[in-house]
Amino acid sequence: PENVTFDYEIASLGSRFLAAFVDHLALVILLTLTYLATIAFLVTSLGRQISAALGDWIVAVYFLLTFAILWGYYIFFELIWNGQSPGKRWLGLRVIRTDGMPLTLIESIVRNLVRMVDFLPLYYGLGVVIMLLSAQSRRLGDLAAGTIVVKERGDVTLSSLGRAAAPGVVQHLSLIHI
Repeated sequence: PENVTFDYEIASLGSRFLAAFVDHLALVILLTLTYLATIAFLVTSLGRQISAALGDWIVAVYFLLTFAILWGYYIFFELIWNGQSPGKRWLGLRVIRTDGMPLTLIESIVRNLVRMVDFLPLYYGLGVVIMLLSAQSRRLGDLAAGTIVVKERGDVTLSSLGRAAAPGVVQHLSLIHI
């Protein structure tokens, strides 16, 4: 009702790429640890006894864990860290809805399901092209979910309010809530 304008700085392609790199590195580590834990279990005497009786089930559980890690990683962190994965958190980025509201479970699921299309043909090839064509650097997942990735601002202090903005071209998303 006060006609307050919210202004967000759009995350650049470079910062999003770095965040994705950090997240993929974390995923590789998690998947490697899952694989090594499965192998370590299978070489124990208990593991050999269980695998003799339930070998196919152990493989099924391993693939289920791998699936849960691959598909749940982003959704889990975006929900518990309010729109941030570890990579986005490290780089000061956050996913929000285009109306400025926090990300919900549905938006997180949609944007991360569409990630498979963004990933095509090679490591986010289509996603990068769509981001370059989008005025707000949104990939297909963001377009489908109605989200945008923004840079977080630091804490606002009285001295920072008096400083002029740094020169340069920066894309912004302005929202007016009425």
